[in-house]
Amino acid sequence: MSEPLPSSSEPVQPPTSFWRAVGLALKGAHFDYTAVPLDRAVLLLAVPMVLEMIMESLFAVVDVFWVSRLGKNAVAVIGVTETLMSLVYAVAIGISFAATAIVARRIGEKDPKAAAEAAGQIILLGFVVSGILGAVLSWFAADILRLMGTGEEIVALGTRFAQLMLGGNATVFLIFLINAIFRGAGDATIAMRTLWLANALNIALGPCFIFGWGPFPELGVTGAAVATNIGRGLGVCYQVWHLTARPGRVRLHLADFRPRWDLLADILRTSASGVAQLFISTTSWVGLVKILALFGSTVLAGYTIAIRVIIFALMPAWGLANAGATLVGQNLGAAKPERAEQAVRMATKYNMLFLGLVGLVFIAAAGPIVSLFTDEPEVHAHAVRALWVVSLAFPLYAAGMCLEATFNGAGDTWTPTRLNFFCFWLGQVPLAWVLAVPGGLGPSGVFIAVPASYVALSAWAWVLFRRGEWKTKQV
Repeated sequence: MSEPLPSSSEPVQPPTSFWRAVGLALKGAHFDYTAVPLDRAVLLLAVPMVLEMIMESLFAVVDVFWVSRLGKNAVAVIGVTETLMSLVYAVAIGISFAATAIVARRIGEKDPKAAAEAAGQIILLGFVVSGILGAVLSWFAADILRLMGTGEEIVALGTRFAQLMLGGNATVFLIFLINAIFRGAGDATIAMRTLWLANALNIALGPCFIFGWGPFPELGVTGAAVATNIGRGLGVCYQVWHLTARPGRVRLHLADFRPRWDLLADILRTSASGVAQLFISTTSWVGLVKILALFGSTVLAGYTIAIRVIIFALMPAWGLANAGATLVGQNLGAAKPERAEQAVRMATKYNMLFLGLVGLVFIAAAGPIVSLFTDEPEVHAHAVRALWVVSLAFPLYAAGMCLEATFNGAGDTWTPTRLNFFCFWLGQVPLAWVLAVPGGLGPSGVFIAVPASYVALSAWAWVLFRRGEWKTKQV
């Protein structure tokens, strides 16, 4: 008989075989990631994190698959609204950088009580911020769609969808923050299960609400927003249950949610540049959409399809980057900076290999892949071109995301902010406009600007990583 897997609450010895390591990773067994051999530590953290991101990326692809059946305007609604939601994601993920760094550092210092106190304040902050954002953005949803340069037809079709997505942003906001807490603590399996639950519900309910299957109302594109918020809302309930009623590395009590102004100040200080970092990167995508909107809804639809397919590949790669960030935080907390650096190098190597292979597949099979989502010739052509061009630099995306995750995991959120500012605001968006409009390349100029900016970011990030100043950051 095979040896039974230990419960997730019991510390266990590092596994010696690959498949046993995978089994333990999926079960969520407890390891000291400051002592486990690095190859096993990366594997044990990366397996659930990659699977978590695969489900998130699968959601993005399935969502646009169903909505594409409603026509190119419906796809454009999804694309523009998702671009607006990326501003919400920027705030949530920016705070989640602080969450992962602080919780990982406290766990590395063997202080789970302090980790729980920080987690409670992070959730409190997320609840307040998401509520304010939801109220303001949903109220002005139609006006914001117009500011994005879309036509009145898309505004009329997409306003209700945008109101529900923006107004219900607390569901995705809290999922990001609480999963960051789990990842920082080394409980990556719970984060994985949360997204599998939330996105499985969303995938199942999406077509039901879009097309009115069975007893469900037919809501069209708005139904996608309803399904998304239901799935993610139940995911948050699952997370809270784990944090408050189940044994784990971080266990919250009511007292942890009472405002602690000193902790909130520390979290805000650490997360401020993280929010700015993501805000810069996501607003640069807004800038790209604004430029593409000059060429009509057909181009926007093609770009939306291509980006959803690209996200399908990039999200699992973020799982590997997140594994590196957790190992950085915990090992710096345990005063093992050289081990932290070795973990990053290992995660980066694996990530570049993975995304390099995916990029080759996308370049070779761009046409058949896009055909799964649209049969409109013009939309198909723009999507294929975008997918092909952006995929050229996949290995550099892999390196860049791992290196930026290193800085964030160490609590040095300012360095990636600076990188994003120069490479995206001062590089990607101006270059996209110059190539597309004065340069006469049209939408292709926008597509070319994406890999060009990531080449610069990855090279610069590598230089800063080699300097090693991130190893001395205090959080």
